[in-house]
Amino acid sequence: MKVEIFSDVVCPWCYIGHARFAKAAERFRAKGGTIEVTMRPFQLDPSTPEKSEPIIPAMERKFGPNARQMIDRVVGVAQDDGLEMNYADALSANTLEAHRLTELAARQGRGTEMAERLFRAYFVEGLDVSDSDVLASLAAEVGVDDTGEGADAVREHLDRARALGVTGVPLFLFEGKYAVSGAQPEDTFAAAIDEVAERTGQTPIVQLATPADGCEDGTCAI
Repeated sequence: MKVEIFSDVVCPWCYIGHARFAKAAERFRAKGGTIEVTMRPFQLDPSTPEKSEPIIPAMERKFGPNARQMIDRVVGVAQDDGLEMNYADALSANTLEAHRLTELAARQGRGTEMAERLFRAYFVEGLDVSDSDVLASLAAEVGVDDTGEGADAVREHLDRARALGVTGVPLFLFEGKYAVSGAQPEDTFAAAIDEVAERTGQTPIVQLATPADGCEDGTCAI
């Protein structure tokens, strides 16, 4: 099963939703299913300046005096899910380069790992995910060779997201046509995965007894 996850590095609900979906995906894999996850870029605010600043003043300009309450709420939800989130220490940052790095990591088979590392860097460690030195360090940590490529692909993916009508994240697109939006509970994700598997004929075979002697792929071990 192929799943595309549209998200932004600085989106707290993407961080939470990604973690919840990962748990649901592991439940499906434990039943014998396979899931191939591809991270897709989305920018909540493409106009964010290249020079980063503390998140609270930026949010207060955008949301007014309720900004701190919004932060406290999402931090509480994250903690209930067992996620560390020091959101109040985060920086308002332009994420275009972070998305480019994730795109490049995906080409090297490490897209999910890179996205998860960027989430931790932003929400836990308060790092500037628009800073080239920070990104270089994170890439090296994950084992990604940053060749400087990927910007054109990111722009294409952003255009595709707009064409698909993606206006909010996280959004989980199954097999290119079944969508689940928002940081749904783990059980909701698990149910969606099972439903898509059934619709597309990918429901895993359930073993009712311990495998015994038999023949596979035209070969019998006698």
